[in-house]
Parts: sequence; structure tokens; C-alpha cells
Amino acid sequence: MSWSAMKIESLRIYLLCWLLLPLACIAGLNVWSTHQSSRRIADTVTDRTLIASARSIAEQASMAQGVIDISVPPAALEMFNTGHGDSVYYRVESRQGRLLAGYPDLPLPPLPAAAAHPAFYSGAYRDRPLRLVAMTQPVVGAGAASPILVVVGATLNSHDEMLQELWIGAVGQQLTLLLGAALLVVIGLNRGLAPLLRLRNAVLKRGRDDLAPFAVNAVQRELRPLVEALNLYMQRVQQQMAAQRRFVSNAAHQLKTPLTLLNTQATFALRAADEVERQDSLRALLSNTRQTARLANQLLTLARAEPGSRRPRHDVIDLQAAARQVLEQYADAAIEKQLDLSLTETKEPVRVRGDGTMIREMLVNLIDNALRYTPPGGAVAVSVERRDQICILRIGDTGPGIPPAERERVFERFYRLPEAAGEGSGLGLAIVREICMTAGGAVRLLDPPGGRGTLVEVTLPAAAA
Repeated sequence: MSWSAMKIESLRIYLLCWLLLPLACIAGLNVWSTHQSSRRIADTVTDRTLIASARSIAEQASMAQGVIDISVPPAALEMFNTGHGDSVYYRVESRQGRLLAGYPDLPLPPLPAAAAHPAFYSGAYRDRPLRLVAMTQPVVGAGAASPILVVVGATLNSHDEMLQELWIGAVGQQLTLLLGAALLVVIGLNRGLAPLLRLRNAVLKRGRDDLAPFAVNAVQRELRPLVEALNLYMQRVQQQMAAQRRFVSNAAHQLKTPLTLLNTQATFALRAADEVERQDSLRALLSNTRQTARLANQLLTLARAEPGSRRPRHDVIDLQAAARQVLEQYADAAIEKQLDLSLTETKEPVRVRGDGTMIREMLVNLIDNALRYTPPGGAVAVSVERRDQICILRIGDTGPGIPPAERERVFERFYRLPEAAGEGSGLGLAIVREICMTAGGAVRLLDPPGGRGTLVEVTLPAAAA
């Protein structure tokens, strides 16, 4: 299992890692700091032992018969006998550099040493690393040979063992603290996630049709945004379900009447004895069939226009070219009805981004409505333009118009004006609004020039050049 999958699948592990990771970093930093502190302690202990050994040797220097006598006390060397097999080396020489005792090739300090300020340094002797100290000691009566230089060095077995013991002990303490913190964090997480788990259980206990809101004040403050989001989502689901129920109910009602009429006309045509009556019934049957097919197509278009019913598309469409194509499709119908059909264009393309099929369907519904409700001899004018980042489509006609009080209701599904004449299902403008909202635009009805007819304005975001 990948790390990312683990984070997604277990919130407890995700939170635990984010809580323990800083603790682990702090523990690691503390272990490093403890190692440095342990090294300083080991260095201090070793240096103090070295200076004690060097002073013990220096204090034994005296004049005997005009010669400096050095007697190394056993205690000066035995203080390094800690059971770790350390070796001790020393070197004593006069001010002129004459060896008085010890090992002549023992390394000397890089800087001069004094009695008040001994010099501690590291070196190697016989291929073994050493820690050394050098100090001076005046000898009464030694004359030019005073002060003498005393150098003592010891191997690092005891030093390293002490460092290891101190560091391992500190690491053990850090690991114990980290494990204890992890245990407390796990317990705290289980307690802290309990309200979230209770909320989960409350959601799972709900019935399939129970969309009542949860009580926001019943949970902790940090969980209230989640509960509010759940309540808002359930409210949207309720609205969507109500809209679907209304849609199905209205669609069934709208289809019931033409289907009943189709059945009646077909039955009448079968029973008609006169050929003229039979032909009239068949023509009425054909006309009603076309209306029913158009209603079914509009219902399908409305279903596809709703959010979430189709995969989002981001086509770049020239709104002028699309309007021109739709007008060409309706040119014969306009000529037959003696309507003046016009398109006002701009020199540059007016491009929008969205679902090309649905935007063309929007144009079809707008132009079809305008032609359907404009009386013979009237006019339908279409214009397309771009203003900054907005594309504007206007379709005006010289039909009976829509009263201002009804301009919002006509966008409702299956709503028709009480005095509306002719064929229609009340879905055209509802389809237009759904398509506009999906594309990030809007549609509204404006006061037509001269106060006669209907003027529809559609605004859509312009596509980037």
C-alpha cells in the first residue's frame, strides 16, 4: 500500500503521523544535542583527569645535587586505570628542551602552555589517538632550566566508553518518551475522533428518505462547518428530488394528453367510412405526432441540459456562425410565414466556451419560439456582439410580447401564458435558462424597442483569444 493511499484510507493514521512526525524530529534533534552534551562531559572528565595527572607529576619535580629530579608517582598513572585498557604516556623536559623523563617523541602542543593555562589538544602516538595536556611548572633553584614542561597523554578507550554509555542512556530515555507520547497521542486521537465517529453513525442510521438537517449545536465547533455543509447538501438533494418529481409529474401530464389524442384520432380514422374524413383524421394524427415528438425531444434536451447529466465540455464556439446556421435552417419556415429574418454581425468572430451541442440547442429554441409566436408579416431580428469579456446574443420579434409581470415565470418548466395561442409545451425558455446557467451565463427578457414584441438577451463568458 502506498503512503498516499494510507493517508486517504485512514484519517487516524494520517493524524497520528502528523502528530508523531514533529515529535520524532524533536526527539532526533534532542538525541543529537544529547550526543554533543555527552561528548562535552566525556571530554571534561578526561581533561580533568589529565590535568590532575600532569600536576601530580609536576609537583614531584625538585633539585637534587644541581640536577632536576623527576619522580613520577604511581597515582598519576593509575587514575586512568578504569578497566578499559587505556595507555598513559608522559613527557617531561626542561626549558631548553632537554628530556628529563618519559617518552621523547610524545607530541607537543601546537601552542605554548603555561601553569595557569594548560593546553589541551588531540594527537596520535604509536598509531593510537590520544587526548593530551601540556603545562609548565617552575622548579626552585633550577635556574635557566625552569620552568619545566610536563605533557601527559592517554588513549581514548575510557573516553569513548563513557560517551557511548551517556548517549545510549539518553537515547533510551528519548525512545521511552516518544513511545509514551505515541501511546498518549493514540488514546487522544481515539477520544478526539469520537465526535466524528458519532456523526458518521448518525448519518448511517438515517433512512433512505430521511433528509432532515442535523443539529449544528450538537457537535463541537470544529465540526459545525462539516455539519452545515451536510445540511446544505441535503437541502440541495431535497430541491433536486422535488424538481425531478415535478418534472416527471409534468412530463407525464404533458404526454398524457397528446397520447390520448393520438389514440382517439387513430381510432376515428380506422372507423371512418368516408375517405375525406379518414384523410382529415390522418392529417390531424400526423400533426399531433409531430407535436408529441417535439415535446419528447424538448424533454430529452432539458434532461441533458441539467447540471451533472453530461460530462462537461469546453468547446470553443463562434456564436455568430452558430446563429447563422440555425437561421438558415429556419429560412424556409420564415419565407412560408412571410417573416423578415435578419442577423446583425460583427467583423470579428464572437467566441464562447461551452458545450457546442447545447449552445446550438439554445439558439434553436430561441429562434423557434420567436418564429412560432410572431404573426405573418412580422420580423425576427438576431444580433451578436462582444463587450469586453462578455458575449451578448439578442433575439427580438414583433409578436404579442410577454407582460412584465410574467417575464420571470415564463422560464419555469411547462409554464405558458394564459392567453398564449398556438402550439407549445412551455419548455423552450426553461431549456434556454438551464443551458445558460451551465455555461456560466444568464438570460433575461428586456423591454423591446417601441414596446411591441419580445426581446430576449443572453450573456455568455467570452472565450480567451
